[in-house]
Amino acid sequence: MTTRRRVTMSTTAAPVRERILDAASRRYYADGIRAVSADRLIAEAGVSKVTFYRHFPTKDELVTTYLAQQVAAVEDSLTAKRAELPDDPAGVLEWYAEAVGSVMCATGFRGCAFINAAAELPHDHPGSRVVRDHRTWLIGQFRELLDQLGVDDPAGKAEHLMMLRDGAMVAGYVGGSPKAVAATLVTASRAVIGR
Repeated sequence: MTTRRRVTMSTTAAPVRERILDAASRRYYADGIRAVSADRLIAEAGVSKVTFYRHFPTKDELVTTYLAQQVAAVEDSLTAKRAELPDDPAGVLEWYAEAVGSVMCATGFRGCAFINAAAELPHDHPGSRVVRDHRTWLIGQFRELLDQLGVDDPAGKAEHLMMLRDGAMVAGYVGGSPKAVAATLVTASRAVIGR
């Protein structure tokens, strides 16, 4: 699941760093990381070049911070749901599949921010490491939930769920109806875990 943090603030009310990150989040997701210049973010955030570069001396640092912010939103949501449903791993997994579906149905959906970033960034970019670490964490969460359910081969099935999630994100962007893709993701996820 990929969520985008939307903060609506006037350019004078929000702390500068937040305004820059909010502008980067909107533009990187909507237009792609490579397509967005520092000048565009400076204009959108309403800051000077000096102020912009004081907070983010390099584009790599801004991209990595943007991705870390996206990761935190996803990981915080899943962690909170696991705390809310500690004895219902199937419910957590179903919630996750439905949450991915709701992201695909949101206005402005352009695919998974993490998959998009991985396609644009070199493997050794620090932002690519953020994406890889998040994927490892997410697969680990799936494995723990599947183990709690007592399914056979929780590690292998966690990988299957990750592939289903990735495929659903891509299909939701380039394929047919996001609602149909979301429903298919839920059904396919249930089949993987035998429910």
